[in-house]
Amino acid sequence: MSVAAAPKGTSMSASAWTAIAALAWLSSAGAADFGSRGGPVPANVGEVVSVLRQDPYDMELLISFGTSKGGSAGHLALALRDGARGDDLVYSANFYADRASEHEKGFYTADLMLAIPKTEYLFATTSTLGDTASFGLDFGEIYKRSVVGVRVYGVPAAEKESLAMFFGRINRDFHARARNTEYHAGEVKYDYLQMNCAKTIGSAFRYGAGYGDLEVTAGPLIPQRKVKAAVTANIPTEMALKLMRSWDARGYRMDVVLYRKYPGSAYVDPHEEDKVAFKDLPNRFPSVLSRDFRKEEGEYRDVDNLFAMYLLHNLGKYRVSVNGQTHLLEIEGGKAPMPYREAARLATESAAADAESYGRRRVFRPKGTRIGEAGEGAHGP
Repeated sequence: MSVAAAPKGTSMSASAWTAIAALAWLSSAGAADFGSRGGPVPANVGEVVSVLRQDPYDMELLISFGTSKGGSAGHLALALRDGARGDDLVYSANFYADRASEHEKGFYTADLMLAIPKTEYLFATTSTLGDTASFGLDFGEIYKRSVVGVRVYGVPAAEKESLAMFFGRINRDFHARARNTEYHAGEVKYDYLQMNCAKTIGSAFRYGAGYGDLEVTAGPLIPQRKVKAAVTANIPTEMALKLMRSWDARGYRMDVVLYRKYPGSAYVDPHEEDKVAFKDLPNRFPSVLSRDFRKEEGEYRDVDNLFAMYLLHNLGKYRVSVNGQTHLLEIEGGKAPMPYREAARLATESAAADAESYGRRRVFRPKGTRIGEAGEGAHGP
């Protein structure tokens, strides 16, 4: 089904805030094309957000697809529900807060942990952080890549407060150039392998919210070759799966929203060496560290990646996409999400069977369905 407007009874604060935000973005859009930095945004952002917020989730783990051909790990961020704003607040590690000299000018480096309204993070084409924020990474993600949102229910308010406080602490440590904290060896700054998006989110749960059972990998103390160091790095999808197991153990309920990539953006990031339009970038499910990790763009066949994609599909409740003709958001909810343990059991069985069939180079119909796909036909070698 498609939803074009919020039903009666929707919170006025949610609709009002998002509508005001949408009008602000539109007023600054100028003549830029839809899907480009500074361009117009979907006119019904507020209505769709109001529909999604009717569900009483407490936080949402945002898993962004990868945009590179090989080693496509994606990005991980956490949205905490903030009823006072009528929106969620996304905490996202800043890729450019690495103290590199080439990022001192023209990049946003004021904080290591960015705090961005979720409507801005997903749908905006201008940023409250200013002109140096990164389009497609810090804001406007859906114009560059798809995002999977794992929504979590039953989280105590004290836990959410502890998470927000820990993200604030990371920023204070970053500003103070702190070293060798309990959550990180070395200077607190962004590092793709040692202090990346997955580690900041995992650390917040382990050290801020008291998840003592959550494994957060320590980065190497001395420089290593990147391939070797990657084995000890925190990977976004693997951290997401660890967190989902922890939430299930705590009795929290989960469902999934898929925010689909808008496929028509002709925007080219001027900072990137390869001048490729967003629409032509790969939009890959973020791989776990597996045999698939270094593959070029194509179909994943490793059992761990299949499990992750099947699990997220089984938990799916909504799909949100941009209509290419009307440039309006459309929200579809075609099925009820499975309970986590049932979803995980079925994903385990399907992934094992399908990985075996791939390994034997059979022509077959997969038992599982990947997140983002309505269904798959026969697959072969």
